[in-house]
Amino acid sequence: MPTLTTAATHPITGVARRGLYLDSVDDLKHMALRVRRDIITLLAEAGSGHSGGPLSITDFGTALYFHEANLDPENPAWPDRDFIVWSVGHCTPVHYALLAEKGFFPRRDLLKFRKFDGHLQGHPHRLDTPGVEVSTGSLGQGISAACGIAYGSKMDRHPRRVWSFNGDGEQQEGSVWEAAMFAAHYRLDNLIQVLDYNEKQIDGDVADVMNIAPLDQKYKAFNWNVISCDGHDWGEILQAYAEAGKLYRSGRPTVIIFHTVMGKGVSFMEGKAEWHGKPPKGEEVVIALKELGTTEADWRADLMSGEG
Repeated sequence: MPTLTTAATHPITGVARRGLYLDSVDDLKHMALRVRRDIITLLAEAGSGHSGGPLSITDFGTALYFHEANLDPENPAWPDRDFIVWSVGHCTPVHYALLAEKGFFPRRDLLKFRKFDGHLQGHPHRLDTPGVEVSTGSLGQGISAACGIAYGSKMDRHPRRVWSFNGDGEQQEGSVWEAAMFAAHYRLDNLIQVLDYNEKQIDGDVADVMNIAPLDQKYKAFNWNVISCDGHDWGEILQAYAEAGKLYRSGRPTVIIFHTVMGKGVSFMEGKAEWHGKPPKGEEVVIALKELGTTEADWRADLMSGEG
């Protein structure tokens, strides 16, 4: 189990820090491995859900939840928390795994994903699940909600940061660019969009469905700070978040474009659009968890124990 540490104040915002965080790359890597095991196991149990995007988000998502954002799992409504909005709402397998590993609810709850007797819907619902800030799922809407939270925080003179998880296919939505204009116009330098650019969506390659390139130049034209990095290189991930921290009072919103691989960590899923919206089944589960260094029986037992 990774070593969790605490700090008196957040190094960027100066707000009193709550919860526990991971301080080393090795511990972050280990947590990301746990999250990937969680994702495969909960999908196998549910028999439905999205695989590709959650696996591509896992590394930079783990860094955000366990190293960067200021959250309090014991008090999810803590008034001084950062806000994290999942505009890419269908990626609940990684969203819920991160929340469970962070301590917002028992890890065993992951085995109730998409079940009537659980609290983890296929798309996040803020009234059901601790740690969910906004109910999302209709692509392109979450970034607007994040803009509103960031604008309200500015009006309240609160130093929190607001994070919005977005996908690359989602950039085809016009509402994303309305939000981008709003954020720049109101100088929302407390807003950071973390963008999963795995180049795939449910209908195939993003470039073939509706090309969004050159995405970095588009956001620069909309007056955003733009940071691009390899979303699976831990050095680059942490450096990207550090650069975003330096831009906290720049007068501009920031987007971090994480270049990733759909299905990262499971060989037969990697780079394949067909894994956007389906779970592994049968022998696929066995192979996936073997590649991740465990078995379904062992990881189910680990989830049920809440330890490990």
